[in-house]
Amino acid sequence: MSTTPAQNVSDHLANERTFLAWIRTSIAVMGLGFVVAKFAVWLRELSARLPGPPVTQHGNLSTYLGIAMIGVGAGLSILAAWRYRAVRLAILNGTLATADRTTIGVSVITALIAIALIAYMIASAG
Repeated sequence: MSTTPAQNVSDHLANERTFLAWIRTSIAVMGLGFVVAKFAVWLRELSARLPGPPVTQHGNLSTYLGIAMIGVGAGLSILAAWRYRAVRLAILNGTLATADRTTIGVSVITALIAIALIAYMIASAG
C-alpha cells in the first residue's frame, strides 16, 4: 500500500512527538532520581537541626536508588533515540514497526523502580 506525501509527513511528525514524549519522560525520571538521591542528605541536615541526637538510618539507600533512577532515565533517552530511528526507517520503508519488547521492558523497569521506592519508604518509616 502506497502512502501520500501528506500521510508520510504526518507519520514522521507523530514519530517526533513520541520521541519528545520519551525524552520528557527520561528527564522526569532523572529529575526524580536526583531528588531521591538527595533525600538522605536533606534528612541528615534536618536531623542535625532538630533537638536531640541526630538520627542516621538508611543513609545510602536513597543515594543508590536515585543513582539507579538517573541511570534508567539516561537509558530511556538512548532507547528513545533508537526507537525513533527504527520507526523512521519503518515509515520510509512502508512497514509496520511494533514495539512489544520495548513496551514490556520499559513497563517492567518502571514497576521495579516503583517497588524499590515503596520498599524504601516502608523501611525508612519504621
